Amino acid sequence: MSIYRNYGKRLLDVICAITGLILLAPLLLVAALAVKCTSKGPAFFGQERIGKDGIPFKIWKFRSMVSNADKIGPLITASGDSRITPIGRLLRQSKIDELPQFWNVLTGDMSFVGPRPELPFYVRDYTPEQRQVLAVRPGITDPAALEYRHEEAILAKATDRERFYRDVLLPHKLSMNLEYIRKLSFRYDLALILRTAGAIFRRSGPATAISEGRDEKSENC
Repeated sequence: MSIYRNYGKRLLDVICAITGLILLAPLLLVAALAVKCTSKGPAFFGQERIGKDGIPFKIWKFRSMVSNADKIGPLITASGDSRITPIGRLLRQSKIDELPQFWNVLTGDMSFVGPRPELPFYVRDYTPEQRQVLAVRPGITDPAALEYRHEEAILAKATDRERFYRDVLLPHKLSMNLEYIRKLSFRYDLALILRTAGAIFRRSGPATAISEGRDEKSENC
């Protein structure tokens, strides 16, 4: 596992990121033009997140909300948020808005599989144990992202969304990702990638592991 963790995982990321960016170039272009032509603002949205070893980086997505959404609404995004644009809703449902993160993978800020990167606002309150998730590169997908792939719908049911995310949802996601780090291997990463691909093409109801409540902070990536 140490060989894969130290060398193989990064090599796999680079090969897959380059391949993905080349093969998906037409889709990326169409998505960028669709965002740009249907609402005011840039095609891409960048936001500071905390990466490996606590080093900040800028994560990229296709913009799915109105420009400056983080300044005109709550930090947490739930289903039905009026700031989400029509094309943005489609991009979020299909997960196409996440594809620019292939660039984050190529530059070394992220991996295909790893704990989803959080905002500095939340990371500063991590316990010493929770901060262990920063020992690896953050990822595009992880076990918690699969468990809560309908997170926006879960959050829409919460009375206090911010508090519910911070006190209930986030700790559970972190515990799942700490378990991922302990089990990290090529086989496990491959299984998570395949499960993610399957989930994208399979529609199902919100996760029920937590009765109230995607890692969507106000455009928030």
